[in-house]
Amino acid sequence: MAEGDPLLHVSNVRNRLREIVGASTNWRDHQQAMSERLSLSSMLAKSQNDLPAKTMKDSYLEVHLPLGSEPQLREKYLTFHNTKSPLSIVTALVDKIDMRQHVIYPDCDIKFTGHVTWVGKTSIEAKMHMSQYVNGAYTPVLDATFVMVARDPENKRAAFVNPLKPEGPEEEKLFQEGEANKSRRVALSTASLLKVAPTDEERKIVHSLFLNTLDTKTVSFRSRILPPNSVWMEDAKVKGLEICHPQERNIFNRIFGGFLMRKAYELGWANACSFGGCRPSLVAVDDILFQKPVDIGSLLLLSSQVCYTQGNHIQVRVHSEVFDPLTRQHNTTNVFHFTFISDRGVPNIIPMTYGESMLYLDGKRHFNQTVEP
Repeated sequence: MAEGDPLLHVSNVRNRLREIVGASTNWRDHQQAMSERLSLSSMLAKSQNDLPAKTMKDSYLEVHLPLGSEPQLREKYLTFHNTKSPLSIVTALVDKIDMRQHVIYPDCDIKFTGHVTWVGKTSIEAKMHMSQYVNGAYTPVLDATFVMVARDPENKRAAFVNPLKPEGPEEEKLFQEGEANKSRRVALSTASLLKVAPTDEERKIVHSLFLNTLDTKTVSFRSRILPPNSVWMEDAKVKGLEICHPQERNIFNRIFGGFLMRKAYELGWANACSFGGCRPSLVAVDDILFQKPVDIGSLLLLSSQVCYTQGNHIQVRVHSEVFDPLTRQHNTTNVFHFTFISDRGVPNIIPMTYGESMLYLDGKRHFNQTVEP
């Protein structure tokens, strides 16, 4: 059919109608699901004291992916209860993800284990471990710590969770680590460079970077030169755009957080790859805070920035925001921090402005708390 053909026009109209009907059906399904969840509100506890204490074993879960013994399942991964809970459990924060191995084999079984390790009144810390069956035994691959929050059935307000009762020294240690993690997060938020000035040591680092870029021939504050084996921070950016389609929605008709993490990781990895000149490996993911939900149909702008380097390590910060074309406003939804390692030395990243210097220090802080320990 040529352009202008009436049959082509009819076909386009039919396709558009299908899209409209499909979107309408999805919305009706969502509305029905939410009305059903609303009826669960009467089951919520009025206080945490009304809920029985639970142990860590109560939340233990183990999942196997038989990639080695079921080849047909392996192809899918290459390129549980029928009852309802009145609680809506949503991810508030990815506290940390540590890679124990850089290679994940496509033909070896994978095992996931995890359980709750700490709870507050409405929040839950859970740890997850991933291992792979290699040479006759399961080998650790990945450790992750998540912070979840309990919400009411409509996801509008906080809800109480069961208190946790540690059993034995090992569980007590995990619980105390959860308390320490909470205190650490509060301290990091209080000391954020968006709120307070850098420390004396950090100010000296910034000034040293500034002195190393001055042109000694001109003796001018405005005349800057790039040191050898270095890259200006302005030249170490990669940006992307995602149109948020309904296929990636969660039960609340918002975009699934895992989709956002994947897109941020891919952009950050591409930036580290371009910067280092080779394919890097992920070392750690740190402090991913889900600040605002992302609606279906949103224009999601992603901006990755190499903000710190040390040896063959590359620290990348990915900032995601939603752009409203009607109001022309930008709203931050997430900030992601990724640590990569290259198989060779990488250039030094050099900030030029004060704002870039703060990004450099923030990247150094995240690097120190994820790699150096």
